[in-house]
Amino acid sequence: MSALLATGDRRGEQGMRIRSLTAAEHRTGVTARPGASFLQYPSWAGVKDQWTSDMVGWHGADGELAGNALVLYRQFPGTRKYFAYLPEGPVADWADPEIDRWLRPLMAHLRKAGAFAVRMGPSPAYRRWDTARLKAATGPGRKVRDVLAAEVDPLGTAVADRLRARGWRRCGGDGDAGNDADAQPRYVFQVPLAGRSADDLWAGLNQEWRRNIRKAEKSGVRIVVGGAAELPEFHRLLRITEERDGFRLGRSLAYFQRQYAVLNAEQPGRMQLYLAVHEGEILAAHTMISAGRRVWYQTGASADHRREVRPSNALQWRMMLDAHALGAELYDMRGVPSTLDPDDRSFGLLRWKLGTGGQVVETLGEWETSVGGAANNTLYRAFQAYLARR
Repeated sequence: MSALLATGDRRGEQGMRIRSLTAAEHRTGVTARPGASFLQYPSWAGVKDQWTSDMVGWHGADGELAGNALVLYRQFPGTRKYFAYLPEGPVADWADPEIDRWLRPLMAHLRKAGAFAVRMGPSPAYRRWDTARLKAATGPGRKVRDVLAAEVDPLGTAVADRLRARGWRRCGGDGDAGNDADAQPRYVFQVPLAGRSADDLWAGLNQEWRRNIRKAEKSGVRIVVGGAAELPEFHRLLRITEERDGFRLGRSLAYFQRQYAVLNAEQPGRMQLYLAVHEGEILAAHTMISAGRRVWYQTGASADHRREVRPSNALQWRMMLDAHALGAELYDMRGVPSTLDPDDRSFGLLRWKLGTGGQVVETLGEWETSVGGAANNTLYRAFQAYLARR
């Protein structure tokens, strides 16, 4: 995408300016913010090979890098215009009440790049629910949003209000539809690690998890870190898991191979493949991504047989311990469904993650808007209609 952009700075309100960054500059900026998502690192552009990309940075009056973003671009069919996407970004100071200092230079930059609309994923959380509260609230037809949150993040609330006031639209609205409308999960499950010992993490597991981990150990399940050679077996197990649990990621083996190669080329060990081996057979395989002070459990897969030896519980416990040993402050288990109905097929995933004693976190989700101008507004409406028909 950089070929579409002219060099030079674009100034915003109060001296804030934005310009394209080199991959090295962008990596330095993201690394300086330890809570940044791995989706904002330069390597993610290499994973999304069907998109073009640009890396931009905001600079204040002192010339220092004040924030930055990886922007992915996808061409709208039949046009020379692009849809711009900032996955779990930008990496910016969302507490700044002068949000226009950030947004106006960004919109000007995107228009110059040929974008007609933009979607982004602000980093502040919105609401949090603890495990005990959600377990007590399960029942027919119940949803997470039906339960009084343990915490409502004032920053997340303020950012949402500011974006709405400027014409941004929360994808899927404020209901559960957003979990499907967003490209990244709106509801995630997180286990805090900061200030906790390994014994604290063990005590945070429920009795079923502790029993299953012990059972896996007594049954001879071994947890090993694999490599690229085991990705085909991971993908085979993933297809089995999708069929069994009724979902479809739609990711090819080549996608995971590219992801593994690109992320680890940027930083060795950024993406790891954990394997649960029993009697010489891989029964489960999970991927883990580390960046800054956060670790993510990204994708899990398991076989249909010998599930009684509990390979997935053993895998997660080892991954959690390794994240703790790395000094991570947060173990993010990624998406969970919003249902609290035990008869709902997808509830099993939430129930399983609740056993780790963490929290369900509703992120701000993803937000969209046209970059402005009559032609772009018209194309954005056509784009929304196009997505509705897919």
